[in-house]
Amino acid sequence: MVVLSASVCTRQGKALVSRQFVEMNRLRVEGLLAAFPKLVEHGQQHTYIETDSVRYVYQPLENAMYLLLITTKTSNIVEDLSTLRLLAKVVPDVAGGLQEHAVSDKAFDLIFAFDEVITAGGYKEEATLSSIRTNLLMESHEEKIHMALKQAKEDEAKKKADDVAKALRKQQMENLRQNLVSGGNAPVAGKLSGMEGFGGGGPSAGGFDPFQENPQQQAAPNMNDPYAHLAPQDTPAEAPKVFAKSGMKLGGAGPAKGGLGLGGAAGGQKDIFASLAKEDNLSMGGGGGGVASAFDLSAPSKAPAATPSTPLSLALEEKITVQMSREGDVQSCEVKGTLTLTANTDAGTMALVSVDKSALPANFSYATHPKVDKKTYESKGVLSLKGGKGFPMQRGVGILRWTYSGEDAAPLTINCWPEDEGSGTINVNIEMEMTRTDLVLQDVNILLPLGTTDPPAIENIDGIYKHDPASGMLCWHFDQLDANTQSGSLEFTVAGSNTDVFFPVQVGFRAETLLCPVTVTGVTHSQHGTAIPNQMMKSFTPDSYLCA
Repeated sequence: MVVLSASVCTRQGKALVSRQFVEMNRLRVEGLLAAFPKLVEHGQQHTYIETDSVRYVYQPLENAMYLLLITTKTSNIVEDLSTLRLLAKVVPDVAGGLQEHAVSDKAFDLIFAFDEVITAGGYKEEATLSSIRTNLLMESHEEKIHMALKQAKEDEAKKKADDVAKALRKQQMENLRQNLVSGGNAPVAGKLSGMEGFGGGGPSAGGFDPFQENPQQQAAPNMNDPYAHLAPQDTPAEAPKVFAKSGMKLGGAGPAKGGLGLGGAAGGQKDIFASLAKEDNLSMGGGGGGVASAFDLSAPSKAPAATPSTPLSLALEEKITVQMSREGDVQSCEVKGTLTLTANTDAGTMALVSVDKSALPANFSYATHPKVDKKTYESKGVLSLKGGKGFPMQRGVGILRWTYSGEDAAPLTINCWPEDEGSGTINVNIEMEMTRTDLVLQDVNILLPLGTTDPPAIENIDGIYKHDPASGMLCWHFDQLDANTQSGSLEFTVAGSNTDVFFPVQVGFRAETLLCPVTVTGVTHSQHGTAIPNQMMKSFTPDSYLCA
């Protein structure tokens, strides 16, 4: 058999789909199809028609359509009828129906199916309806293996990219946290973060502390003190310089515009804005820097350390590490404190430090430096080196340490509730509650990652906030928390759909009151017994304070 063409056409001879298996030009095909309806006689029992040149083998279909094979006159009519019956099954199976629009929509699929039944040249293939379906699916085991390997490589690359991005975000947040705790002296990626004006930290950060105008009170000069001549003259330290690339406009019509927002009555906004601008060394002018340039500040130069004004410096420092759940439950809390002695002169090296042991709480654990005479401390509460040796010059020595682990030590709890609103935005409600009313916390900063650089729309806020679009962070700030201001709330909406991006929430603050009331009752010379003038600092700051 030689099939010249297989077609699905209407009763008027219009071809819906036609496949030629030998070389035939378009005009001849259209002429043969147009002549077919004129040759069909109604009431005719047979399903083929012969002309001088070709034979039409056809089968009526539903909706006034024909399935038509055009063959040579020498073709085997029995095989042609078998081919016609198979194609009559293939057409509705592939097209999904016997409507003109279905046949037209699946025209290419029908052509591929015709090619599975009839080869090039017009010869019939040994095919069944199931084998045609399988071949049309074009499934390949090798292709499946290739696609599986490709997908595995893509998944691995995506996982590596996610790990790198997660590590970068973690490093960025750690840098911001260190900058937050250190009071704005730690540069992040070569420049200050947009939130450094709110930095909270203690004297352990080193360098200039912008939060303490008089961090150390000098002892009053004693005319009868034999060591007064040893104390060098006080040299005033040069104030640090901050160079701003452009002005920062802290005012604004509303907090939802990004930058710096202020909650509460509008009457006190100017004073608060002015004080914040003064702390950040920024201009209140509205120079056209915009939000992006407002955070683009050069790192401040560190002020030279002032010459110690007393023979001895004492530092009482406490660090707290807290891990909270997202609902505000304290999961772990640890407090570590250190009494550090720094001898500035020869007289300071011979110091005996007396501590009021009766005031030390029993639920804390205490340990002295291995070189400290432990027997003298246990019996008299005096800290001194063994064998009458002196302390090293110009180097801090931790002579007493204390630790405590208990959930009641955490001064703040954070309760963060992000909710997906289903419209591409997330509503976030966060509450802060102060649980230790015996403390006064200064420069409290609650740092939230937003997962986007878009500014949040503030709905309600206690305190003030600052948004850093470069890092996608929001800083919720309180100047002071005490017994009169024990709680606060913040509500905002921001673009996104993943509620996990807002964690971990980080907290920074500073305080001059210690959880462990270590009291230094006196500092005397080990040989003469006379009092040694000293400077004393107290600080309580978080080492890691997370809500995750």
